[in-house]
Amino acid sequence: MPDSSQPLISIVVPVFNEEGACADLAREIAAAFSGASHEIIFVDDASRDGTRAALVALKAEIATLRVVAHGANAGQSRAVRTGVLAATGDIVVTLDGDGQNDPADAPGLARRLVDGPPELALVGGERVKRQDTAAKRIASRLANGIRKRLLRDQSDDTGCGLKAFRREAFLRLPYFDHMHRYLPALMIREGYRVAFAPVGHRPRTTGASKYTNLQRLWAALSDLTGVMWLNRRARPPGPLSEL
Repeated sequence: MPDSSQPLISIVVPVFNEEGACADLAREIAAAFSGASHEIIFVDDASRDGTRAALVALKAEIATLRVVAHGANAGQSRAVRTGVLAATGDIVVTLDGDGQNDPADAPGLARRLVDGPPELALVGGERVKRQDTAAKRIASRLANGIRKRLLRDQSDDTGCGLKAFRREAFLRLPYFDHMHRYLPALMIREGYRVAFAPVGHRPRTTGASKYTNLQRLWAALSDLTGVMWLNRRARPPGPLSEL
């Protein structure tokens, strides 16, 4: 008998120095999922501003909010993994902590997984009308095009932080830094299906991007060779049966 107190959906938000955005974002997420069984997990990646204090204070207002904190800065992929490990829901939804992902889009991605077949393990958002600088959009388009051609991961926008996936499937994936940008390819490698849906994108109103365009492009291209190696080394077992 499943535990009725266990939430179905865990929303995981990695944050680093997002004092100006995190409280409003948490409130928006709580409102978007108010009719669903859920928990909200903010993972503070050793912020140096008031992010952690603001989130802890907000727990008195949002009953479903949990705050998990890193002792040292470890990056977005590690923060996402920390949140997934802490999650108790079968479905995990991730959003970027800068407020550019619209929480109103998140329940729809989660519903597609809940209503979909078990082999569908990830529904990724693809940003339309991106509210970024022209240089950032060009760099992203270049990296996405190269990655999609080489990995055949079906995605036009793996950089979108808004994704819904099955927790069990995620925990089967190999972990490495920046893996959050390669989740569709890694899910396909494990034999799962992936799907995508258009989502909104909002301008950043507080804080600053954690990467320059060159840093983001270099990381994407250098990690790409590693994921290609992982794909070459995969040995699918075919359908499983217990005798």
